[in-house]
Amino acid sequence: MEGYAELRTRMVDTQLRLRDISDPLVLEAMASVPRHEFVPDHLKRLAYQDGPLPIGHGQTISQPYIVALSLQLLELKPEFKVLEVGTGSGYEAAVLSKIVASVSSIELIPELGSNAQDILKKLKYHVLIRIGDGHQGWPEQAPFDAIVVSAAGTHIPEALKLQLKTGGRMVIPVESGPDQQLVLIHKQSEDYYSEVPVAPVRFVPLRRG
Repeated sequence: MEGYAELRTRMVDTQLRLRDISDPLVLEAMASVPRHEFVPDHLKRLAYQDGPLPIGHGQTISQPYIVALSLQLLELKPEFKVLEVGTGSGYEAAVLSKIVASVSSIELIPELGSNAQDILKKLKYHVLIRIGDGHQGWPEQAPFDAIVVSAAGTHIPEALKLQLKTGGRMVIPVESGPDQQLVLIHKQSEDYYSEVPVAPVRFVPLRRG
C-alpha cells in the first residue's frame, strides 16, 4: 500500500498539475503539507482523494483542487499578510503558512478552532487563530494583502472588502439561489472593487456567531 508521501505526490500530479494549477508556490506548499494530519483518524487513507471530507460539527475539509485554485487566484507572494475566514481543520492555513509571511485565521466553532490550533502547533506551522464571526474579519490585524473565505455566504461582507489593501485580492464562495460561485474580488482602488465569477462550487454556509 502506498504511503502518505506517495499519495500526496499523486494528488499534486494528477489533481492539480494536470488541471489548471500552475503556481509553483501553491504546488510546492501542497506537496509539502500532510493533509492526512488534518482529517479524523478513520478518514486518513482518504485524505488525498479528489473531494472534501467531514471533520465534525457539520463542516468539511475542502477538496484539494479547490484549495489550490483559491490560493492560486490570490497571486500570493512570500511577503504577504493573509486572512483566512473559516479555519476548519487548519489545512488551508497550513498551506498558506508555507507560502506567505503572516497568516491569520478566524473560526466560528470553538472546538474546531482549538483542534486546528493544536494540529498546527504540533506540526510547527505558525498561524494566528481567533474564534469569532468571520463576517467581521479581523480589524486589529488588517489590512491584508489577500483574504480567502472557506464558507459560502449570500453576499460579500463589506468588512472583509474594507480590510483588503489597495491592490489586494479576495476569493469567496457566494450563494445565488441553490447555486454557489467562487468569486474573485480585486480591490483596484480605495473605492473600486472588481468581481469576477470563477467556477461553480459547493461550500458549507458562512454562519454568523
